[in-house]
Amino acid sequence: MTGSRHDVAKGYCAACGAMVPRQFRSGPDGRPDAACPRCGSLERHRFLSLLLGSLSPELRDLDTVVEIAPSRQSKVLLDRLDARRRISLDAGYDARDVDALASLTHLPLRDGSVDLLVCYHVLEHVPDDCAAMREIARVLSPRGIALLEVPIKMGVATEEDPSATPEERIRRFGQVDHVRWYGDDFDARLADAGLASVRVTPPALVGESAVRWFRLMPHEVVWVVHPGRGSASPMLAGGPGSGLTAAFDAVLADLAKAQGRLARERERATRLVAQRDSLRARLAEEQARRAAGVLTRLRRVVPL
Repeated sequence: MTGSRHDVAKGYCAACGAMVPRQFRSGPDGRPDAACPRCGSLERHRFLSLLLGSLSPELRDLDTVVEIAPSRQSKVLLDRLDARRRISLDAGYDARDVDALASLTHLPLRDGSVDLLVCYHVLEHVPDDCAAMREIARVLSPRGIALLEVPIKMGVATEEDPSATPEERIRRFGQVDHVRWYGDDFDARLADAGLASVRVTPPALVGESAVRWFRLMPHEVVWVVHPGRGSASPMLAGGPGSGLTAAFDAVLADLAKAQGRLARERERATRLVAQRDSLRARLAEEQARRAAGVLTRLRRVVPL
């Protein structure tokens, strides 16, 4: 086994901390190499774990953390933040799966009461998404952060039609319960609602090598937003990094060297085992030959 083949085969799940010796499993849509075989995390969960880690200086001593439309994997990640209150909300889940049933356009939360809000792939379902964005701005505390993710097409404006038929929604927006596909004006929509934003992608946050190692989607975009207006320079692929990129690249380079050394040691051990087995075979053959010679001489001296 060469070092390169060894490197490609292994991966690491940033969500549960498992080293994956072989390929990750297929995702729900058949996407290859997407799901961790240990915890079931997908690319967005592993990126969320890394993003929370990079934001850790801003996420200390949290009072209230809110997640809209939670998943099993994201719940575990947010529980690690040790916030004093952890609230999950959804408009359509069974009440046993969330703390309360609530619409994103009418959150049952006080003004300025939320230090972290996570809302992945929800806004594209909401007919009045501008009202939903204003609600997010209303409930965030002055130090509050919201992490948002939506389907987006770069280079075009948002296309939306809440009155579209189910068949038309599938054709135009990709899912029967989607009412829009966001475009380049998403940041402007956030600003109009009172939210300052910056776009973050995996390559910009951790680097290309770490994207492969953690099995992330290079083109995934998460918006980190605060109360305020305007947008900062996006941390997109090829843009200014977070400072983690060089660190991850150095660690992964050291790991690749260690894996190369390990592969060479394994090859050397394999050769030594083969040499040992060959020597044993030759010794056994020599012992058998000598034993046969002794028996031959014995038969000459002592009639049997």
